[in-house]
Amino acid sequence: MEESIIFTNLCKTNKNADVCIKAVILMKTRTECLKEYGSDYFINQMVAEGKLFRVDKGIFSEKEYVPELALLSYKYPNAIITMDTAFYLYGFTDEVPDVCTMATKREAAPISDKRVKQIFMPEELLGQGRTTMEYKGYDLQIFDRERMLIELVRYKSKLPFNYYKEILGNYRRILPQLNTEKIRNYAEVVPKSDKVIRTLRTEVY
Repeated sequence: MEESIIFTNLCKTNKNADVCIKAVILMKTRTECLKEYGSDYFINQMVAEGKLFRVDKGIFSEKEYVPELALLSYKYPNAIITMDTAFYLYGFTDEVPDVCTMATKREAAPISDKRVKQIFMPEELLGQGRTTMEYKGYDLQIFDRERMLIELVRYKSKLPFNYYKEILGNYRRILPQLNTEKIRNYAEVVPKSDKVIRTLRTEVY
């Protein structure tokens, strides 16, 4: 896993120009730390001095606190945030998820982490609508809003009725902001596309 480097823009304004300073936030694996510091002894020394923080098993950060979603997105770089977690992050619901729902390809190894609910899908669908969201200074791998509308419709029967209606209503409010071409393209490649397209026409538009 490559070292995760996240850039956060910290901008201040003077009378002559806008000046933006980029702060670098790092997360590193134990292997990367061994390459940088030489041994576990020196890693532990950095931790003891408060210059490095152990934020998860085998993962270190230069910041003491790393948001759980950022940590999980780093720890599982091939997994994409979806469903309840994505709906919450995009502001379509106020219901805070108990776990982070992440999609992986069907052939992926199971994620044995009680903080994660894993959804398997064909690899060709995994890349549809994959994007990056900045969250508290970190980058999260997540499906875009258009793809999540398709997922909402696809999993309609598995969602609580009121929860589905809440999210659907919030989608309707921002329809002018969405890319309809993306929605159409995503709808055409998912399983049972005819049913998905029909639902979009009758319930969303």
